[in-house]
Amino acid sequence: MAKAFQKIYTQITAITKATCSLKATGVGNDELATVNGKLAQVVKIIGDDVTLQVFQGTEGIPTNAEVVFLGKSPSLKVSDQLAGRFFNAYGEPIDGGPAVEGEEIETGGPSVNPVRRKQPYQLIATGIAGIDLNNTLVSGQKIPFFADPDQPYNQVMANVALRAEADKIILGAMGMTNDDYLYFRNVFSNAGVLDRIVSFVNTTENPAVERLLVPDMALAAAEYFAVQKHQKVLVLLTDMTLYADALAIVSNRMDQIPSKDSMPGSLYSDLAKIYEKAVQFPDEAGGGSITIIAVTTLSGGDITHAIPDNTGYITEGQLYLRRDSDIGKVIVDPFRSLSRLKQLVAGKQTREDHPQVMNAAVRLYADAANAKTKLENGFDLTDYDNRCLAFAKDYSDKILAIDVNINTTEMLDIAWKLFAEHFKAEEVNIKQALVDKYWHKA
Repeated sequence: MAKAFQKIYTQITAITKATCSLKATGVGNDELATVNGKLAQVVKIIGDDVTLQVFQGTEGIPTNAEVVFLGKSPSLKVSDQLAGRFFNAYGEPIDGGPAVEGEEIETGGPSVNPVRRKQPYQLIATGIAGIDLNNTLVSGQKIPFFADPDQPYNQVMANVALRAEADKIILGAMGMTNDDYLYFRNVFSNAGVLDRIVSFVNTTENPAVERLLVPDMALAAAEYFAVQKHQKVLVLLTDMTLYADALAIVSNRMDQIPSKDSMPGSLYSDLAKIYEKAVQFPDEAGGGSITIIAVTTLSGGDITHAIPDNTGYITEGQLYLRRDSDIGKVIVDPFRSLSRLKQLVAGKQTREDHPQVMNAAVRLYADAANAKTKLENGFDLTDYDNRCLAFAKDYSDKILAIDVNINTTEMLDIAWKLFAEHFKAEEVNIKQALVDKYWHKA
């Protein structure tokens, strides 16, 4: 039932599958409304012509339906009670637990002013060697996984949530299957880590347009823990391709002219407003941080598609998943992956030999790739080529595979061991002082 002072209209001028339009005054952009009892949000205002996006679709809505403007944008109640809970795209519990009590804050606010940020400087260890050794992450960083749809990226994200050295993990799941949703719930519950994880879930059974609310909900929760509780927060968003597809659904049904790959022209800014929420606060502001790791699935491996293309301009690197046919496992591809901020912590918050070991390992892995090309083209291999191929197989299995769960010190020790097994010290090309210190330990 409408409350006093709420604006109520009963004359809709146009209806599409996802939107409806009417003439209204005194409403704001992003303001929530109900249309025939269905939740909607203002997405366009031109004069007194207002377009509403109806989250559950417009089926069954007549032109004389009651439209009630609620006078507020999407919001989330935040408190420590968020921890360990699962919510839908509206911030409502879906785990059978009670409603959260706390301060109600609007979602989708602006990112932190750059002058109030600090350069990222804290290591975010994930426990996944293919990330921590070659593509070390830093608090306040924003970085996506680029993966094919059939790759186990949700399992990787769950592993990151279990292993990451963070105070809180916020999961924003968009277009997730019920099987994957139950997988996340079971993994978190069985591992006993629910007390530090907050999940916002949109499944394939929910309306696709609801996905547009999930990142803002997740980031509102992240900002509460980072700003008010001064905690190190890691936000996991999967799958941003399905988020962008929902943007396209709405823009196309509003008869907007599509841009590249049928995406809306606003795609860059829509993605940037999410990723730019990543921040490292200075110590005087409590030192909290928000780090964002997202999944962007690729269509046929096409990195030039508008979604990964725009994402690459916004984020600070990317992580590629690839199935290695030599070991039959999914690995973090060392050639196509890059963390642009790794130099801020590698060798500074990790052991001194980290940068040298990382560079030497990737160089030897590249020599193995060249040897494989020679082999495929029928050329004879040298002894060095064969040793590189053997090294690459061990390196993929013991370091790059996503099921490897060790700390950075163990990663470095294993790398030294592999160097000693397959090469002479001079072939590895690492500073002599480090060879003298670590080679004998291998």
